[in-house]
Amino acid sequence: MSFHQYQPCASLQPYVELLAVQETTGSQAYTVLPSPKVVLGFQYRGTLAYYAAARTELATAGITGICSEFRVFENSPHTGTVLVVFKPGGAAPFFRSSLHELFQQSIALADVVPRPALAHLQEQLDQAQAADERVRLVEAFLLAQLQPTGPDQLVQAALRSIYHANGLVRMTTLARQLGTSSSPLEKRFRRALGATPKKVASIVQLTHAISQYRAGQSLTELSHATGFYDQAHFIHAFRAFTGQAPAAYFKSELLG
Repeated sequence: MSFHQYQPCASLQPYVELLAVQETTGSQAYTVLPSPKVVLGFQYRGTLAYYAAARTELATAGITGICSEFRVFENSPHTGTVLVVFKPGGAAPFFRSSLHELFQQSIALADVVPRPALAHLQEQLDQAQAADERVRLVEAFLLAQLQPTGPDQLVQAALRSIYHANGLVRMTTLARQLGTSSSPLEKRFRRALGATPKKVASIVQLTHAISQYRAGQSLTELSHATGFYDQAHFIHAFRAFTGQAPAAYFKSELLG
């Protein structure tokens, strides 16, 4: 498998974290952990599916909203994909519908963008010969969809506080610090990210906990150091987040 990352053009940098081109030779299943980032995928070769209650094949061009639990994807042999990973809160200016409709969902991009423009892009991606060319085509498509609103600055300020606290922040305290109340803040989060600030904070907290683990460290020590009430709560949340118990997950990560 090859995976090449690209920095977005200057006009997209306030919204997009990275673009990438991924190509595979064989069929492969892989787990994607929760993240407060919306992701677009454009298959110019092969197909992609995910497993929830059953196997669901994804559209050639799709969008995945914020998920609070892990998700297993599987690509067909000889798949080529252009990926767009938005910054937290960066996707909303590209879509007219509220992102809360995408929570825990992977849907066809044609459901939320103009179909003629998307069909034209897919034709161009099929005909393109190089990864750089495909990235430029996707960037041009995104710029055509961009609305002149910019990211919600209140939401961005809240996100900075959540990340600074590694997810350990009370929503009432956060709202008060920002000069608002919990209900309006939650509505703006749902519209801008597709999830509540509490849900985003829990994703940030668990992501931080995983990053802090060191070989030989006890789960009790790790859970307390990263703000969990006790080890039992940590293990329960960890299983939902990764699909594995902490010991099994960290062992597999250490083995590579």
